[in-house]
Amino acid sequence: MRWGCIADDVTGATDLATAFVSRGLVAAVHFGVPSRGDIEQLEGLDVLVVALKSRTAPPADAVGQSLAALEALLAAGAERFYVKYCSTFDSTPSGNIGPVIDAVLGRLGEPGSVVVPSFPDTGRTVYQGRLFVGSDPLDESPMREHPLTPMRDSSLARLLEPQTQSEVSLVPLQTVHKGSEALREELLGLIATGRERPTLVIVDAIDRDDLATIMEAAEGLKVITGGSGLALGIPAGDEAEARRIPRTPGRRAVLCGSASARTREQIASGKALLPFRKLDLEALRNDVAAEAGRIIDWARDLWSHEPSAVPLVFSAESVDDLAQDRDTASALVEQALAAIAVGMVREGVRELIVAGGESSGRVVQELGVKALRIGPAISPGVAWANAIAADGTSLSLALKSGNFGERDMFTTAWSALEGAAQPGEGSEEK
Repeated sequence: MRWGCIADDVTGATDLATAFVSRGLVAAVHFGVPSRGDIEQLEGLDVLVVALKSRTAPPADAVGQSLAALEALLAAGAERFYVKYCSTFDSTPSGNIGPVIDAVLGRLGEPGSVVVPSFPDTGRTVYQGRLFVGSDPLDESPMREHPLTPMRDSSLARLLEPQTQSEVSLVPLQTVHKGSEALREELLGLIATGRERPTLVIVDAIDRDDLATIMEAAEGLKVITGGSGLALGIPAGDEAEARRIPRTPGRRAVLCGSASARTREQIASGKALLPFRKLDLEALRNDVAAEAGRIIDWARDLWSHEPSAVPLVFSAESVDDLAQDRDTASALVEQALAAIAVGMVREGVRELIVAGGESSGRVVQELGVKALRIGPAISPGVAWANAIAADGTSLSLALKSGNFGERDMFTTAWSALEGAAQPGEGSEEK
């Protein structure tokens, strides 16, 4: 296994695995820390990404989960390690990005690593150590009002320094543009053995060429850290073969727990063409199971009249929906969408899009899915994957980070499965 990866949420893990597959490497995502038996069932992998639910966990919990994942990846024979966080550097002031990186470096005895959240394909770039979302500094982007991790500064150094025990340095874009040899020399000078503390080096990157330069320069580092975009700097292999996955045709559905600006745009686009229902938050507070049942009954009736219909279920379509009691509402939405997903699979859904990292994690948990084999790409950072539910049902899942995907994704993503997927084995309709 060439790479063992630790990701801080479900959609981030699939983003990263998708990036590796786009470079011709066979990749899978495992939900939670895998056992030796789990790893033995995932044959022929170049990359294994362990998907944790640690982004907003207390730092001690995040570190504990990450170190357990690292031990499993070491046992699996991984040669190099990738600590993956969001391309918008989502974090609270006390963690968890810094503490997790420190813990991984400490366990492996490594003197430091790079810090590269840039993902230019999705508009995330770093210049002079400042993180941009499109043309906006991070703290002027919609991430400023994120319900769980509001980002009020664009300086990566100022965000990282309170979280880490390591030194924090910066390599500017001018050095990156001198090429991989010059950058390698700079990194070797900053990340040196024998120092009192490890060094984390923030590296500017504004396009894919910069990512390729960074990956080439960092080839001697056992640990790298970044968003999923950094993996796009790996030299390309046979992408088409790496993306071939089983597929079981069946009903389709879209479930949205994310309240991000991009997902709200996708909901607005989807509502113009798809039958839809919005979760009733007050009803969820009274009885989650009853509200989930109402949605499942609606979908069942819809399919009885139009078998090819694609129901769209969402929790938020405007900023006003986010105004009150966000934490409680988010937990209820996750619970409801997971119950709806289970019910819809029982009704014959075999192709399912889930928007939002926390919601995606809860859905795969309730379906009993342990791992995803990454397949055809939908858009930068988003791909279809094959999964096996606890009852043996083969599913095609697309788990989307809230801010990723084209505006029309909920109506166009299905075509990406055609040609890149193979008929599933032993997965007849249930």
